[in-house]
Order: sequence, then structure tokens, then C-alpha cells
Amino acid sequence: MEDMPGTNDADGVTQLAISLVDAYVRKDRDAVGAAVAEAERSGGIDDVTSELKVYASFLTRRVQETGVVWKPADSREAVARTVADILEPELEFAVVTAWEAHSVGEHEAAERFTRGDPLVFLHMLAAFCAAIGQAVYKPAELISTLRIASGSAE
Repeated sequence: MEDMPGTNDADGVTQLAISLVDAYVRKDRDAVGAAVAEAERSGGIDDVTSELKVYASFLTRRVQETGVVWKPADSREAVARTVADILEPELEFAVVTAWEAHSVGEHEAAERFTRGDPLVFLHMLAAFCAAIGQAVYKPAELISTLRIASGSAE
């Protein structure tokens, strides 16, 4: 596997967030694990999560602009499918449960379901970005669009 970008600077955070979304798009369990490990190693979980929030907002707006119907129930199902067989069962359950609450605006309940584990938010946002992004983009196009939108196009 290629070297993972670090989170020592803004570009590293951006690249790591995109790598995580890409790993989910490709359903690559090892790549998801490597991206998370790099974020943990470099102390950037919160920074990557923040970047993923930006992508989630951007992609939600793109879906709305294209007219694709995307309801909370679609979101919950898509996130559950995206994390299935990638995460350990306990983490998968926490991510899906927290996303169910988050997707209907119950942010306090979502926070409780995470039990303070920042990885739950990291995974749920990355999985959401992968899922909603594929509602309007082909996989390679999604990753390219995120790179362009973030100003890190190669």
C-alpha cells in the first residue's frame, strides 16, 4: 500500500480525508484501517473529521442541486451498507446507530451513541460521504470531485 498522507498540515488532512472516503467507496477494509491508523498516529482524528463534515455538506448540496431524492431513511440504509463488513461489529453498530440519530437531526442522541469515541464520527461521516457521493457521481468521479473541490487536485 502506498504511503498514507499525514495530518501535519492542511493538505495532509485533506488527503487523508479523501483517502478514507476513497477506501469506503472501494470497500477496501485494509485501506480504511490504514487511513484511520494514520489519523490516530498523527493525532489528526478531529481535523480529518472536520474535513469530512465539509465534504458531507458539499455532497449534500450537490445531491439537492441535481434533484436526486435523498431522504434520511436512504441515508441510514446507505451508511449501513457502506460500513457493513468493513468495521468490527461493535464499531459498525455504533456508527449505524449514531448516524440514524444524526440523520434525523437528533445530534445529542447521536453524541450519546458515540460514547465519546471520535472514531465513530470519523467513520460515519466518511461512510456518508462515500454513500451520498455515489448517488450523483461514479466512484472515480467522486474522488476527483473531492480533490478539485478541496483544492488538492493532482
